[in-house]
Amino acid sequence: MKSIKFDYSNSLLIKESELKKLSKQLVKLDNLVKTKRGAGAEFLGWYDLPINISSKEINQICAVAEEIRKNSDAFVCIGIGGSYLGAKAVIEAMCGVFNLLTHKPQIFFAGNNISGRYLSELLNILQSKKNIYVNVISKSGTTTEPAIAFRIVQNLIEKKYKKNSQKYIIATTDEKKGALRKMADTAGWRSFIIPEDVGGRFSVLTAVGLLPIAVAGIDIKKILKGASDMKKILDTAAPEKNIAMQYAAARYLLYSKYNKAIEILVNYNPELHYIAEWWKQLYGESEGKQGKALYPASCDFTTDLHSMGQWIQDGVRNIFETVLEIEKTNLDLKIPFAENDLDELNYIAGKQVDYVNSKAMQGTIEAHTDGNVPNLKISLPELNEYYLGQLLYFFERACAISGYLLEVNPFDQPGVEAYKKNMFRLLGKK
Repeated sequence: MKSIKFDYSNSLLIKESELKKLSKQLVKLDNLVKTKRGAGAEFLGWYDLPINISSKEINQICAVAEEIRKNSDAFVCIGIGGSYLGAKAVIEAMCGVFNLLTHKPQIFFAGNNISGRYLSELLNILQSKKNIYVNVISKSGTTTEPAIAFRIVQNLIEKKYKKNSQKYIIATTDEKKGALRKMADTAGWRSFIIPEDVGGRFSVLTAVGLLPIAVAGIDIKKILKGASDMKKILDTAAPEKNIAMQYAAARYLLYSKYNKAIEILVNYNPELHYIAEWWKQLYGESEGKQGKALYPASCDFTTDLHSMGQWIQDGVRNIFETVLEIEKTNLDLKIPFAENDLDELNYIAGKQVDYVNSKAMQGTIEAHTDGNVPNLKISLPELNEYYLGQLLYFFERACAISGYLLEVNPFDQPGVEAYKKNMFRLLGKK
């Protein structure tokens, strides 16, 4: 079976000898992950999650997902940060941007903002639906954004289904403690467990991500197989062949030695937009501590070449790009021939659109490296569940190593609490 690949040949600055020099340190840091002896070890449950998740839990997730798919025309996934980004990333990548508009059930995400208009419009849509299921995802149940959204959607469901409402509410939460656990137990809702040793941004391969993904009709067993195979590859590969170590080391060198403060994750396929959003949370929340770390940004090319292209080409040289490439696409179109050729496209008539896209990617990499922007590349053989599973686990593993290289705890997020304290004070919470 093929595997995703990492390529730093267009990094401009990184020498093989520099990566080799880091080899012993990379092995040592990766061993901290494997043996769960590093900072934040109590949140390293994601490391062996792809092989430890039980068949019983997978089957339970699939059974509930099938019930929702069969009996509903609307599914609301309520959560914020890691409680929704992984699921949204995989669903949009696999289903495509337009298919989601007519998907059955229609999948809606809420609880990731505090917008009255957003919730009002969602409520209007849900009121027109025949059957609605909601999956509320939170370890505590008291995080403001999802708590507000859930209270509103819960109110709708209880009015709609009255005494049978518990059938349509599913909680994904802590096994024993927290407000949502208490609510679920009191009301008799079905529930799935967020493992205590898995933090939100690393939770996509738990029920947090797997239930919504399965509701979308995506094969979660293939995702877990891809993640499991990637774990095996990374557990045994030598440093020079270990793509997680190589990626972590490359970005560390570009940041610490060559003053590249911003990493831009670039894709050339619109369906990968939320993969980048998930990646931004994973790396931003894991590394951004003690005045350290790269700023994780993202661009959708070629779209953003017409907005950010000028800045990337000629702006401040404190950036590098990591390009996500899909080598083989499953859907494509040929460009038709036109007699008048007024748009001057006949020179590519008969070519596949994705062929043109690939040349746009190649030309952009050449232009940006000519403009002294280092480029890294991560290649997926094709976009399917198996390789997405590989990609998710690869990014998680590299993130842990990268955090340890920076000498920060990759698994806490103390800075997230600052805005909450101010918000609660301004709202008069006691």
